[in-house]
Amino acid sequence: MENVSILWVDDEIDVLRPHILFLEQKGYHVDTSNNGAEGVELVKANPYDIVFLDEQMPGLSGIETLEQIKTENPNLPVVMITKSEEETIMEEAIGSNIADYLIKPVNPNQILLSLKRNLDNKKLRSEKTTSQYQQAFSQLGMRISGGLDFEEWVDVYKQLVRWELEIDASSDGGIKEVLNMQKQEANHVFARFIEKKYFDWINGNTAKKPVLSHTLLKEKLFPKLKGNRPVFLILIDNLRYDQWKIIQPVIQENFRIKSDEIYYSILPTVTQYARNAMFSGLMPAEIQRKYPQFWTGEDEEGTKNQFEDKLMDEHLKRYGKNVKFSYTKVLNLNVGRKLVENLPNLIHNELNIIVYNFVDMLSHARTEMEIIRELADDEPAYRSLTLSWFEHSPLKEVFNYLAEKKADVIITTDHGSVRVSDPVKVLGDRNTNTNLRYKTGRALQYKAKEVYEVKNPDDIYLPKLNMSSSYIFCKKNDFFAYPNNYNYYVNYYKNTFQHGGISLEEVLIPYITLSPK
Repeated sequence: MENVSILWVDDEIDVLRPHILFLEQKGYHVDTSNNGAEGVELVKANPYDIVFLDEQMPGLSGIETLEQIKTENPNLPVVMITKSEEETIMEEAIGSNIADYLIKPVNPNQILLSLKRNLDNKKLRSEKTTSQYQQAFSQLGMRISGGLDFEEWVDVYKQLVRWELEIDASSDGGIKEVLNMQKQEANHVFARFIEKKYFDWINGNTAKKPVLSHTLLKEKLFPKLKGNRPVFLILIDNLRYDQWKIIQPVIQENFRIKSDEIYYSILPTVTQYARNAMFSGLMPAEIQRKYPQFWTGEDEEGTKNQFEDKLMDEHLKRYGKNVKFSYTKVLNLNVGRKLVENLPNLIHNELNIIVYNFVDMLSHARTEMEIIRELADDEPAYRSLTLSWFEHSPLKEVFNYLAEKKADVIITTDHGSVRVSDPVKVLGDRNTNTNLRYKTGRALQYKAKEVYEVKNPDDIYLPKLNMSSSYIFCKKNDFFAYPNNYNYYVNYYKNTFQHGGISLEEVLIPYITLSPK
């Protein structure tokens, strides 16, 4: 293959001349060496794409040569070639991060296959993914426009996330754009679906409705509180379903996935409303009416979620759950480390709730901090940043400890976020809230067709700032912008991750049940 450069290190390199000639005729460039020390020097001096390395050589052995090559270039694929099939040798080689191994005598087709596996694999996988998505595109399109119910929307969203993650690795920019357009169309239809169904779900006008924020714990968590093993409910704030799928392989090192479910967030899809509804088992207006001391309004100073533990306590009591539980909120790295230290004290409780705020901080920080804007410039980068954070966070240590102690774990969230791109003009008075995806106030001016409007908040159990308050919600990838300083505002917030409105990413969110291996 043109431009592919191979180094072959073997103390019997002359015997391999026919193989080397075969590769050169196929268009590969091949350098050779008959000892490990020279092979290491060649790696230092040349940008090879792959190395074939004999395991048994006098002087520097194959394993020793491999270690020095990996020290020099950790990402260079090395294929070990050996006469021995001894398990210990193979384990040592594989443990040293070889790309492949072959048993002597090798034939040309084995060599070619190894090259394909290691050099063309990404390209072949990309081409296959593109082909498979092209075949699925029409069927997905028909489903999206086919009048789905709430369960079918969950299935379609899972499929879209699956294709997104597979196509992330593709070099085909065109197919990424096609998928992005299909996702936008899905969000457009999904918003219409929510507008049509949401009132009936909230008001109990239909027997067939999804699990929502305020019914989640009663339906999903409470039946598991049987006292057999400690249960840890870990709420990672703002964790979208695609972000869950990115960290899933790390979690599965120690846990089995018992269920991979999606539930529906209430509106607005923000912490103040959705998370308080979850822990209280009530809609926001019901919290305000029943527990006014635990509700902080839009127009009031102070943290909007400072009474979650008290709301949870009341929730458990209402359903006769006499459960010893703990509540821990992690807002920064130091608190995360203290949580890890405190786990031996928590493991004896029947229920432990951990609210971990990092992903929410990440989405807000992406708007405010230039460096984060650059690191998470698009969806794949945002997912990658989430994975990188998780792998190096105290939260991963929490999961390791809980697996060791055989605890049952639930991962969930209160809402997701969507990457916004299209401004929608709105006018409001100075008491209007600042969120970019929903507005509430008494003098809102907007184009009704551009938003989901709720003129009477009582209709969907939302609090009112005053008698004439209403709510409006952005749909798809829209965000609200004021006419004053419009261009600056739009340029600043475009392509940032926001929440509060109606999109698949914000509303359809994970509820994952784990059991330790």
